[in-house]
This record gives sequence, C-alpha cells and structure tokens, in this order.
Amino acid sequence: MVKPIEIVILAAGVGSRMRSEKPKVLQTLGGVPLISHLLETAQDLNPVKIHLVVGRHASDIKNRIGDRIDINWVIQEKPKGTGNALAQVVPHLFLESRLLVLLGDAPLVKRETMEALLSENSDLVVLTTKVSNPTGYGRIVREEGKLSEIVEEKDTSSSQRLINEINTGVMAINSAKVGAWVNKITDDNTQKEHLLTDMVKIACKEKALVSSIEVSDSSEVQGVNTFSQLANMERVLQKNKAEKLMETGVQIMDPTRIDIRGTLIAGKGVVLDINCIFEGKVVLGDNVKIGPNCVISDSRLDSGSVLKANSVAEGAEIGKNCSVGPFARLRPGALLGDDVSIGNFVEVKKSIFGVGAKASHLAYVGDSEVGAGANIGAGTITCNYDGANKSKTKIGKNAFIGSNSSLVAPVSVGDEATVGAGSTITKDVKDGELAVERSSQRNVSGWMRPNKKD
Repeated sequence: MVKPIEIVILAAGVGSRMRSEKPKVLQTLGGVPLISHLLETAQDLNPVKIHLVVGRHASDIKNRIGDRIDINWVIQEKPKGTGNALAQVVPHLFLESRLLVLLGDAPLVKRETMEALLSENSDLVVLTTKVSNPTGYGRIVREEGKLSEIVEEKDTSSSQRLINEINTGVMAINSAKVGAWVNKITDDNTQKEHLLTDMVKIACKEKALVSSIEVSDSSEVQGVNTFSQLANMERVLQKNKAEKLMETGVQIMDPTRIDIRGTLIAGKGVVLDINCIFEGKVVLGDNVKIGPNCVISDSRLDSGSVLKANSVAEGAEIGKNCSVGPFARLRPGALLGDDVSIGNFVEVKKSIFGVGAKASHLAYVGDSEVGAGANIGAGTITCNYDGANKSKTKIGKNAFIGSNSSLVAPVSVGDEATVGAGSTITKDVKDGELAVERSSQRNVSGWMRPNKKD
C-alpha cells in the first residue's frame, strides 16, 4: 500500500550571516523567494499536507507568499535546533504517512530526488552527497558500509573530518516513528541544540531500517548562508534553466550570461544574445531574436519579431515580424500589431500600433491609437499629460507625422492626413488634410555672433 506523503520545510532560520533584515528563506533566487522554489517542487508530489516551520519572521513570510490553505504553519518559538523544529510538527502528522523533511535554504532539490527518497523502503533514509571540501558540514559515518550516524563538524574527531560524504539535511521518515525519535534527541553537543541529525544514531540503536541515497551533483543540495553562496546558487539555477531551453532548440549565445527570473516559454528557432534578463512570464514565438542587453518583463513577442540591443519591454505585446530597437522602451500597455517598426530611442506607453505602423526614432507615444501604416517622424511626442489628467491621441491609417511635432491630447489626426514638421497640433485634423503650425521665419542680415570674453 502506498503511504500518503507529508512534507515539512524547516524555515525558521534568520540568516544572521547575511546581515539582512529579510529572513533567509525570502532572499530571492531567480526572481522569487528561496522558499517558493521548494513549495513549487513540493506541490508537484501531491502531498496531503505541507508543514512550514517558521520562527520570529513568521508574519513576514506569510505576507510574502500568502497565507495559503495548502500550508500548515507551525511556529518554533525559540531557535533550539532542527530536532526541536521537527518536534513542533509531530502533533500535526498522520501516523500512516511518509514524511519528507526539506530545508528552506536548500531550494534546488529536484523532484526526482525527492521521489527517490520517498520510495526507499526504509524507516529513515538520508540524502547525502560527496564534496571536495566538507568543511562546515555534518559527516556521514558508516560501519561496514552502512550509515550509522551523522556527526556535525564541531563534534567530529580528527579522522571523521577527513570524510567527504556529507549530510544534506534532507531525509524521509515513516511518520509513526518520528514522535518517539525526536523526543530522544538531546542538546548534548557543542552547539547545545537539539539536532535532527541525531535521529540517525537513535534509529540505528533501535534496529530500525536506516539507509541513504547519494546525489551525484552536490549543487542540487547546496544551502545558502551568505550572499556569496546565494550568488553561486543563482548561477547554478540559471545554468539549469539555460540547458533546458537549449535542449528544446533555443540558441543561447552564452549560457553563463542569461537571467530568467520567472517563466520563459520559447518556440522554435529562437535566438538569445548575451546579458538578457527575463522577468515574470515571457512568451517568445518561433524565430524570435533577442539582441544583447535586453530586459523583458511579462511580455509576448510573436513569431519572427526582433528585439534589438539594449531595449526594454515591460507588459508589452508584440505582433509578428516586428522590429523593436535598439535602445527602445515599451512600457505596460504597448500593443504592437504585425510588421510594426519601433526604432532607437522610441518610448511607447499604453498605446496600440496598427499593422505596419512606424515610429523609427526619437519619439514618445503615450495613451495613443496609431492606425495601420502610419509613420511617426523623429522627435514627435504625444503630449498626453496636462499635469493632472491623461488624455488620448488618435492617429489614423497611413497618416504621416512630420519630425519634431507635438500632438497635444486630446486630439486626432485622420486617415491619410499629414502633419508638417515642427508643428504643434491642438485641433483635430480631418482625413486627408495637411496641418501646419509654425511661426514665420525671419532672417536678420548683418547679425554679429557673440564672442567669448577674455
């Protein structure tokens, strides 16, 4: 009979070595809190309950991830060690379940690894790994090849310090055994804490079935205590994400220079240049090309579109075969139809561009509707804000807006209409009309240019 799964995540640590006001499990990795990575993987296992053990930062953690109904919040009033933390969970456990213990600051444990632990036919199974430098970790001590105890760094003998197989802190236990075992854990150690690692020795003394599983890639189970370790973990996460994308056919010019801080869904033939950042949910259609140094947040680019170097797209929807950039900025609400061209130093906010419309350089288009085929010249701005309210500008199909024009909203320019260069338009322009607003030019003969004073 398959036992139901329960998961406990130990997340009461404060992260004192980071010297941060933010609790350790809320430090961000890939754009989301450490704890969120574990919760996402844990949910994939369909547990009957997830127990989250928190300490003095409980309210901060609840506010950040939400007071979710699938989480049983367990408070560890005083930081007395991992054994004491698990003891707080015992009254909430189903005795017939299989309990998976995870650490809140070790978020990269894979689902496959968790499933292997849970399926192991032992009363207690410990996840281990081997490292070249085991300093700071609990050592795995074996007798005739069998796991007999875990000894923390501060309590090791000189010979035990040479052991390079370490404890990861992750284990699976038959819940019926947990209560009795944690009650036998004492603080008779250098740290004067109730350590969960002592459970191994207790279980072995009771002739329980104790085993271990070794994970070959130690980066999967590394924990975070410092910002340096967090930075290293970030690169591990990004490397994993980049490899998955490349396996699906995405070409990444340099996998070490990409940051995905959310979800990136990419079609066939996608090319990503260096130093690109993807935040929130980003969807890239087939044959999309992203130039170097771009930032894309919560946006969609349909097939064949190109985002050129040093451009930003935030909350934007870009149609097929569009060209954006270089140095363009699409702000929330920018909706580009197919074959639209947005050039260098053009900013678009809360505006719709029809099929084939263009704003090729040095323009600001905000709170506007731009018709299909319209052409907006260099230096053009839509004056959408009067200091109190924002108003709308409408530019018709195939309209032509000359360079250095100001369209003072609310205003509309009709289909096939033309605005002469350097005009300030405050009145509606009808279909096919030419609107020109300029002061008269005056040339002064004999004018003396100013000279620099000595």
